[in-house]
Amino acid sequence: MKIFDTLRMANANLFRNKIRSILTIIAIFVGSFTIILNSGINYGVNQYVNKQLDNVGGNGYLEVLKTSENLTDISIGIGSSGPTEFDPNATPMIEMITESDLKTLRNIDGVERATGLPMVSAKYIESLENGKRFDISLNTFPSSRLHIDMLTGRTVDNDSDMPEIIILPDYAEALGFTDESIIGQTVELGVALHQLPSDTGPETIKNLEVKVVGVQNRSVVSMGRSFINFAAADAIQELALSNIPEQFRAPNSFMFAVVEIPEDASDEEVERIRTAMRDAGFQAMTIAEQVGMVMSIFDAISMVLNIFGAIALLAASIGIINTLFMAVQERTREIGLMKAMGLSNGKIFLMFSAEAIMLGFWGSVVGIAVALVARAVGNNIANNTFLSNLPGFTLIEFNPPQIAGIVVLIMFIAFLAGALPARRAARQNPIDALRYE
Repeated sequence: MKIFDTLRMANANLFRNKIRSILTIIAIFVGSFTIILNSGINYGVNQYVNKQLDNVGGNGYLEVLKTSENLTDISIGIGSSGPTEFDPNATPMIEMITESDLKTLRNIDGVERATGLPMVSAKYIESLENGKRFDISLNTFPSSRLHIDMLTGRTVDNDSDMPEIIILPDYAEALGFTDESIIGQTVELGVALHQLPSDTGPETIKNLEVKVVGVQNRSVVSMGRSFINFAAADAIQELALSNIPEQFRAPNSFMFAVVEIPEDASDEEVERIRTAMRDAGFQAMTIAEQVGMVMSIFDAISMVLNIFGAIALLAASIGIINTLFMAVQERTREIGLMKAMGLSNGKIFLMFSAEAIMLGFWGSVVGIAVALVARAVGNNIANNTFLSNLPGFTLIEFNPPQIAGIVVLIMFIAFLAGALPARRAARQNPIDALRYE
C-alpha cells in the first residue's frame, strides 16, 4: 500500500465519526494556535529589533559604567537576595565617572575616544512661532557611530559649537511648523536653575535657544526622547548652574561614558578592550547587549506562553489516544478481516498511526488559518493604537520555515500519542478479532 493511499484511507477513516474527530482537532487547534501566534509575535518583535539594530549601527561603540568591586553584574537592582543592611562605609555599586576616569579609559589600548555623557533635562520646549510650550524629554546624542532613524533633516553634530536638537514627530506641528519647515528653525528650551539650600524663593526658569536640525522617527533607540548635541548639553548645564557660585560647584562627573573603538575590531579585540576596562573598574555594554536585556524579559514571557500551548497540546494528545482507542474498538472485526486477508502488523500500525498524524495535521491547519486571521486583525489594531508611533513595527509576522517546523512537530506529537492504540490494533489476534461483537 502506497503512502499516499494510506494517508487518503486514514483521512477517510478519520471522519467516520465526525463529531469525535472534530472535537479532537479543535483540542489540537487550541495548542497549535497558541504556539503559532506566539511564534509570530516573537518573530515580529525580533525582526523589528534587528532592523532597528541594523539601522542604528553601533560598531565600535560602547557605553561604560564605573562600578565598585562588589558589583559583579551590570544588571543593577535585579536579584533575589532581598534587602541589604545599610552600611555607611560601604562603596556605592555605581560611582560617577570623573575626568580622571575618562583619562584612564583613553589610555586603554584600542580606545580611540572616551567622552562623558552629560545627563540633562528641560522643563519644556517653546516655539518662537506661536509661543506654545510642551513637555520634552532630552538625551545627549552619544556618538556619530550611532545612526538615528530620521524622518527628515540630519542628526545633531557633536563637533559643532552651535546648540542643536532633533525632535520627535508631532512636535513640529505642535510648535507651528511642518516636519520640513521646522528644519533650521530656532526653538527654546526651558531650563530650571539650580538653587543653594539657603534659597527659599520660587524656582527660576530661563530659556536657551537651540536649532532644530532634524525630525526623527520614533524607535526603540529614541525611547520617546529628543536628542541634543554636546554644545546644547553644555549650555544647559552652564545655564542651570548660573546661580551657583564657582566655589560651590561640584567637579564635572557623568553617570555614563561613551567609548569609541575601531569599527572593524574583531570580537577578540573587543573582548580584550572590555577585559582591560573591567580590570580598571569599568563595565561596558554594546547597543545589542542593552537591547538584549529588554529582549530577555520578552523571551521569558514568550516561553511562558509556549508552555501554555504545550499544556494544551498535552491535553489534545490524551484526546488523540482516546479517539484512536475508540476507533480500534469499533473496527475490531475490520482489523481481523484485514489480517485474515494478509495485511501485516506493520501495515495495520501504519494505518492507525496515519490517522493520528492526520489529526495533528488538520489541527495545525486550523491553527494556522485562525492565526492568519488573528495576524490581520491584531496588526491592524496594533498599528492604529499602541504601535501607531513606531513606524515599521509589525507586531505579528510569520516565518514560513518556522511555522512548517511547528506543524511537523505537532504531527510528530500526534504520532507519538497514536502509537499506543495503533500498537494495540496491530497486535490484535485475527481469529479473536473476527469473533468480536
